[in-house]
Amino acid sequence: MAYEWKFSSRPYSDEEAKALLKDVISPETSDWHYNTHHKGYVTFLNKIEQGLESADVGAANGNWSDFGELKRRFTWNHSGALLHDVYWEVLGGDGDVGKGPDVKAALEQHFGSVENWRANFKACAFAAKLSGWGLLVYDALYSQRLVNVLVDEHQYGAIWGGIPLISCDVFEHAYYHKDGPGRAKYIDNFLNNLHWGRINDRYNKYVK
Repeated sequence: MAYEWKFSSRPYSDEEAKALLKDVISPETSDWHYNTHHKGYVTFLNKIEQGLESADVGAANGNWSDFGELKRRFTWNHSGALLHDVYWEVLGGDGDVGKGPDVKAALEQHFGSVENWRANFKACAFAAKLSGWGLLVYDALYSQRLVNVLVDEHQYGAIWGGIPLISCDVFEHAYYHKDGPGRAKYIDNFLNNLHWGRINDRYNKYVK
């Protein structure tokens, strides 16, 4: 039987999102982005799982096969679903890093200061392609450091064993309805809306 992926709830209702995230994204985007884009990745993950049940593994090759294409789209949709889970989880706060004392101390240790981390994170998010992400990850399998990572699409540039603690979606659909081409403004608003209490919980769950 094919594995069934679940569409994750946000830590606030759809109506609450319109108010909590209004400085970051438009009310319409708070709905479209979650209930259409994000949900779509989970829907297609399940379709891919079903397709893999009957795909002919013996026909796999380096040019084209149903199995190979399903596997490629699996990575795209899995990464998209996961990164959106983190995106919604870390938004909806007042941007006060003092409410995340453990992760704040870690940022100071690894980046020298929160300000240095913020500038580096913003540069990563701003430098991603027009469809990409800026991420703060814990490099669990290699250096055991906190590292900012630039990812194009949902998966190109990701590091093995990197656990996302913060994810900023910089696909144009994330911000164009409110800010047009103002990606830098959107990233600043994203950072100012972070919920450092929930980020601190992620840090303590996956790092400490």
